[in-house]
Amino acid sequence: MMREGQATAIHRADYAAPAYWIDTVDLTFDLDPAKTRVLNKMRVRRNSGVPAAPLRLHGDELNLARVLVNGAGTSFKMEGSCLVLENLPEGDAPFDLEIFTTCCPAKNTQLSGLYVSQGTFFTQCEAEGFRRITYFLDRPDVMASYTVLLRADKAQYPVLLSNGNLIEQGELEDGRHFARWNDPHKKPCYLFALVAGKLVAREQRIRARSGTDHLLQIYVRPGDLEKTEHAMNSLMASIAWDEARFGLPLDLERFMIVATSDFNMGAMENKGLNIFNTKYVLASQATATDVDFANIESVVGHEYFHNWTGNRVTCRDWFQLSLKEGLTVFRDQEFSLDLAGSPSARAVKRIEDVRVLRTVQFPEDAGPMAHPVRPDSYVEINNFYTVTIYEKGAEVVRMQHTLVGREGFAKGMKLYFERHDGQAVTCDDFAQAIADANPESDLARLLPQFKRWYSQAGTPRVRAVGAYDAATRSYRLTLSQSLAPTPGQAEKLPMVIPVALGLLDANGQPIALQLEGEAAPGAADRTVVLTEPSHSYTFVNIDSAPVPSLLRGFSAPVHLDIDYTDDELLALLAHDTDAFNRWEAGQRLALRIAINAIAAGAGDTGAAAPIAPDLLPESFIAAMRDVLRHPTLDAAFKELVLALPSEGYIAEQLDVVDPQRIHAVREALRTQLATALRPEWEAAWEQHHDTGAYRPDALSSGRRALAGMALSMLCVAARESGDTVWPGRAYQRFKDAGNMTDRFNALSALVVSGQPLAEQALARFHAMFKDDALVLDKWFALQAGAPDRGGQALATAKALLAHPDFSLKNPNRARSVIFSYCNANPGGFHRADGAGYAFWADRVLELDAINPQVAARLARSLDRWSKLAEPYRSAARQAIERVAARPALSNDVREVVTRALAD
Repeated sequence: MMREGQATAIHRADYAAPAYWIDTVDLTFDLDPAKTRVLNKMRVRRNSGVPAAPLRLHGDELNLARVLVNGAGTSFKMEGSCLVLENLPEGDAPFDLEIFTTCCPAKNTQLSGLYVSQGTFFTQCEAEGFRRITYFLDRPDVMASYTVLLRADKAQYPVLLSNGNLIEQGELEDGRHFARWNDPHKKPCYLFALVAGKLVAREQRIRARSGTDHLLQIYVRPGDLEKTEHAMNSLMASIAWDEARFGLPLDLERFMIVATSDFNMGAMENKGLNIFNTKYVLASQATATDVDFANIESVVGHEYFHNWTGNRVTCRDWFQLSLKEGLTVFRDQEFSLDLAGSPSARAVKRIEDVRVLRTVQFPEDAGPMAHPVRPDSYVEINNFYTVTIYEKGAEVVRMQHTLVGREGFAKGMKLYFERHDGQAVTCDDFAQAIADANPESDLARLLPQFKRWYSQAGTPRVRAVGAYDAATRSYRLTLSQSLAPTPGQAEKLPMVIPVALGLLDANGQPIALQLEGEAAPGAADRTVVLTEPSHSYTFVNIDSAPVPSLLRGFSAPVHLDIDYTDDELLALLAHDTDAFNRWEAGQRLALRIAINAIAAGAGDTGAAAPIAPDLLPESFIAAMRDVLRHPTLDAAFKELVLALPSEGYIAEQLDVVDPQRIHAVREALRTQLATALRPEWEAAWEQHHDTGAYRPDALSSGRRALAGMALSMLCVAARESGDTVWPGRAYQRFKDAGNMTDRFNALSALVVSGQPLAEQALARFHAMFKDDALVLDKWFALQAGAPDRGGQALATAKALLAHPDFSLKNPNRARSVIFSYCNANPGGFHRADGAGYAFWADRVLELDAINPQVAARLARSLDRWSKLAEPYRSAARQAIERVAARPALSNDVREVVTRALAD
């Protein structure tokens, strides 16, 4: 923890190589919850490439007992939390440094470093947790070979795990035992891991394409073993995919995953010993939804793919975080796309990924925490594990993939590893490898300009204007780009923006594209690369005014401004061959209707402002009816098209935000869609609710998703008509469901539509799953995020905090209530009396004393406070100021609230 005024910004421009390298690390742990002893023996040498300087080792909450150099005592001093050694051997010869410390894992509520969860030892060292285990050069460019000896009571801790390969294990006196592990690959200390406890394992032996044999193990607490089959299947699929797609094999004798319920993140890619939040490991059809199954597949893939993109080649410094995270998100997205199989399933996956980007990352790019994919400075690195680093970073990699092609990107990846395997490098090194492997590509030609995606914050806006000339049978499309100022960056330069496009004729058919000057028409879709502030493209041999389909597949992470008419959007929705733009057309129509309705109540703050009946025009309802009735569209795609834009996404399109007005308008739209399409919802339910034996594949999941939406809409329609049949059928479905997806969809339908049966169903659900933590998280989150009816949402959230099953110390449980209320329930959180903001401030301060990382993520709930209308704006600022005024505040939270107040 820190006191006011102690936070110091770290700048990328100040990077300097370390004064010393650490070649080998030999760690011995005597594990005890109250007092763990850590003996750290290092082989150290001076870095001859930099000026001589003292050796400064990072530490945090450690008890130092001994420091030896070459076996003899030495002088040292403490500067803050750093151990400083000045009297070290001269010359370039390596020397031995031995440090003995103790720590108290049982009191480590931050869940960073070495901690105890339910009687089991775990570690989390990324980004700077290793300094909470021993004094060290805790920075990613210091890569060493590790040998680890673990000693502990055998009855309490029968399983002893660390990175790499098990080389020795045996018995000790007094009922203790040991295990010695060696990692054959050099790694930075943030990839160190150990686990010790009472665990059981699912094991699978595999043979790689190269013919080598490997042991895969997934460790969980006793009783959870039957829920690990899907995670193991996902791991095997990940290994096979990476070797097939990129030629990257598993490089260890074994690969281990361990699940814990107390974890700040989703998972961690420690070399050979991945530690996961149970949320991304445990799944059975009785306890996990289709979304859970898909997330497990994605996260298992992500962490395994880090084995090469993050572990074998790592970051030179934390400013390069997207080097590993953006690239690996791209790889896990491609993995899921390839496993999806059919073009429609791939389209659904792409839409889901883009929806996350636009609803979470775009607001970040427009807010006080806006930062480039490669940040220029930070106070607390934990605050920069953001959607900009991950999801936008993945889009930057995807654009490189677009500019060089699938085969070209594979060549670039091959060159990247040939150059940098075993090194700590930069985002520039990666982009250079992709370009150098494809010297004739647009990326190679435009690389200096393309790298502005790494250095410029904010979301570019692309303005498109089209003009048809009947006399010359030509269509002129002008694309222009702009990028608004962001904190610390007032001036912006043009970006490299690949724009995939096509044109539809008057009958909705694709047009073969021929640019002016080309000899003949080509394909019906192509990608143009916008590099100037504005550029025009003239297409010839066009018989009538076309409808442009732009940014197909979301080819660049930009806002697209284009003045479509309603008829043009309806044409795209009905006919576009690009599934993403077909979905996007429906979203644009719904968004336009919502914004017009919100604007109609301008000046009347709050939900009480009158809302006109029947906001949705018949043309929109007819289009949605056609989607629901369409004989060949996949159910999953229909569900995405029928889903209205979220309240948060609507808010981001407005200059001044009245959250209550947005909530009321969206609820009115949803109610009208439910009632107007009731026969179609009934037909969709009948056609899709029976999916047979449970399988989490894309086709079955899509059918369940559409059936769940239909049931929810039918309960909304029943609420309006007073009908009790469909709520009764939903409750029966809830009781009889053969899988968690169907059961939770039915429960959600009752809760979200405010049916009287909801209370009874919630009580029954709790009784059924009171001993399953992950399922209870869903129960808490559903209630905390439910629409605010009669101003009860805050009271519900407070009551859930007092529930016997709630624990603030467990990040999953804290997120299930507090984050669901503050982030996922804008109609309940943004109260005119400011009580929601007061609740937020109390929880931020309460969490900060326990776990600053979780507190800082909660603190970001009010990033966009300055866009709020009054009285919300003043109340939100007052709450942020109350947090900022706390004298003892972590760097994590202080950086967030300070930047928010500066907005």
